[in-house]
Amino acid sequence: MKKGLKLFGLLGLATMLFYGCNQPATTSTEGETTSTIGSTGELKVAFVYTDSVINKYDYFVKKSEEITEKGKKFEGELQSRAQGFEREVANFQQSANTMTQNQALAKQDELGKKQQNLMTYRDNLMQELSVDEANLYNEVYTEVQDFLKTYAQENSLDVILSYTRGGAVWYASDAMDLTKEVIEGLNKKYNTNSTDSVK
Repeated sequence: MKKGLKLFGLLGLATMLFYGCNQPATTSTEGETTSTIGSTGELKVAFVYTDSVINKYDYFVKKSEEITEKGKKFEGELQSRAQGFEREVANFQQSANTMTQNQALAKQDELGKKQQNLMTYRDNLMQELSVDEANLYNEVYTEVQDFLKTYAQENSLDVILSYTRGGAVWYASDAMDLTKEVIEGLNKKYNTNSTDSVK
């Protein structure tokens, strides 16, 4: 049961692609040059490393940590209940010989129901964490998409691609890489909004 909850740690999630992409992401190295935007005829194109944007977006980092802490809390609660159930089973096994057949059957039925309840409780916790993670990715996807739309309009870009290893883009010049600027812009916007909301 402990192992099952750990599946919902955010370490693996941080490298997922945005919602709707089917290829798995792996960590990429950002290019250093961001001053020039690629142009094919009249079409102005740039790209960002998807995994880097997610990993270094302060909002995602903060919310990921909160979900991880929630997972640890759930894991502790589940472990406590599981240990209590195991003690009850052990006590029954020790005292079964002193019970009548009907008492033993009734206790077995009671323990069976408690075991089922424990499994349902575990499944509910895991589902809640899964929903939290899915909601976080939906939020991040929307916020990054909104930011990129504004960024593209302000910088006269026609297309901003998502660059991930194994994805649709096999090569792009470092001069077209907007990753650093996008991360800085997202974090500036997020931290400014966070500061304003505290006031």
